[in-house]
Amino acid sequence: MAHIHTQSGQYDLTVSLYIVRLGQGLPRVLVHRHKTLGVWMQPGGHVELDETPWSAAAHELVEETGYDLDQCQVLEPAVRIRSTGPGDDVHPQPLCVRSVPLGQGLAHRHTDLAYGLVTSEDPRHALGAGESSELMWLDRDGLVALPPEETFENVRQTYLFMLDEVLGSWEPVPASAYPVVGPQETKPRAVQGALSDLFGALEWDGSYDYKAARGRGTTAEGDW
Repeated sequence: MAHIHTQSGQYDLTVSLYIVRLGQGLPRVLVHRHKTLGVWMQPGGHVELDETPWSAAAHELVEETGYDLDQCQVLEPAVRIRSTGPGDDVHPQPLCVRSVPLGQGLAHRHTDLAYGLVTSEDPRHALGAGESSELMWLDRDGLVALPPEETFENVRQTYLFMLDEVLGSWEPVPASAYPVVGPQETKPRAVQGALSDLFGALEWDGSYDYKAARGRGTTAEGDW
């Protein structure tokens, strides 16, 4: 989707998917050539207004790589919080959460949640319409050998952290075990009841199709 916050100094929330293929000799990392930026980087994109970060990860995964969540495991530290109480959805622990300035003048910024995934399968689906068709799997040496003008250093360093530190110490958890829901499904019951009463009085069901009204962004804008 296009950027939501466009004023100087504002932040958009994004997700990144660092995917490692296992079971074929050396571990290999997935990168695609970004259609707008022209460099090799991890799949990912913006968190839309009607979804959680993990929901965004799920739709970017299938659109940009062809993988479904049930084909992947998300890497999680052994010591992690697993529940915060009834009604809460605990999402996977990211590899890293960082904020980064983008663009000339560094006026626009992203706060990014980087998730680490592993798989031993081939993608189940074709890539989404308009997504980059240039994908490649690199072993560690290939990742290190990418010229600096061909990738971002944070992409390289996050993948190296995953290969060198995370694969041997974090637990693979079925990625589909985490809920993929929208905010309308996570509102407290009391709030839902109050909204239902209000919208009933107004004869409006409270729904709004943001994607249909706004669209998902153009090729010129790109997902990032």
